Amino acid sequence: MNKAFFIVPLLSSLILGCSSSSPRANLDQFSDSSGGQVMGDATSFYWVTKKLTQPYTASDYVSVGDYGWYKSDYRWQEDNLREFIRQGEQRDSSNNLVPYRIHVRFNKVNEAVYQQYRIDGRVLPIQSEQLQRYQKEARSVLERTQEQKGEGLELIQGYWDGSTFETCSGKEYDKFEFNQTLPSFVINRLATVDSYAAFLGKASLGELSVEELLMLAEDSHDCIERPVFIEE
Repeated sequence: MNKAFFIVPLLSSLILGCSSSSPRANLDQFSDSSGGQVMGDATSFYWVTKKLTQPYTASDYVSVGDYGWYKSDYRWQEDNLREFIRQGEQRDSSNNLVPYRIHVRFNKVNEAVYQQYRIDGRVLPIQSEQLQRYQKEARSVLERTQEQKGEGLELIQGYWDGSTFETCSGKEYDKFEFNQTLPSFVINRLATVDSYAAFLGKASLGELSVEELLMLAEDSHDCIERPVFIEE
């Protein structure tokens, strides 16, 4: 694999997956991980919290370019998805972006005992095929994040001005390595234009290794925080 290397002085640091969460008892039982991927037009960020060896909560942020975006918050109990809330925007029949929100609760045998789907102020039914797709997507967040954690990878976000990465984690990196071949216009942008960037990579003392560039946007783009819609 061809590698592009950037060795630069960094005066600030990276956000290692911005997140917010409620205080939890026995914090040593919980472990957090993050990840992401790009598939076609879809760019996804993932966050997962496990309690001991079982999934406890998870979240995702998915952007599908001009087609819309959504954020989800998932809750598990005894390895079963018990509740999720998703909200975002999608195209309607007139090709306009409209807001939508989905809230579903499942019982122990994966039956939907509560469901609400609101789009552009209307309430619509949720088909069984849709429910199965949502459950599959929730499981995919867990599986993909676990795979990436096993490879030592995590979600990394920050702001780049051509020579400095400005973030809110308080860490500093003086080596910046890309382990993928980047298009020339991306390299030129990173060298000359202030940007928001999100990566899948590894962070160690004084060194950042970027495995995959997930998102590059104007520096007015906000860091993506972990969605939390369900109260514990």
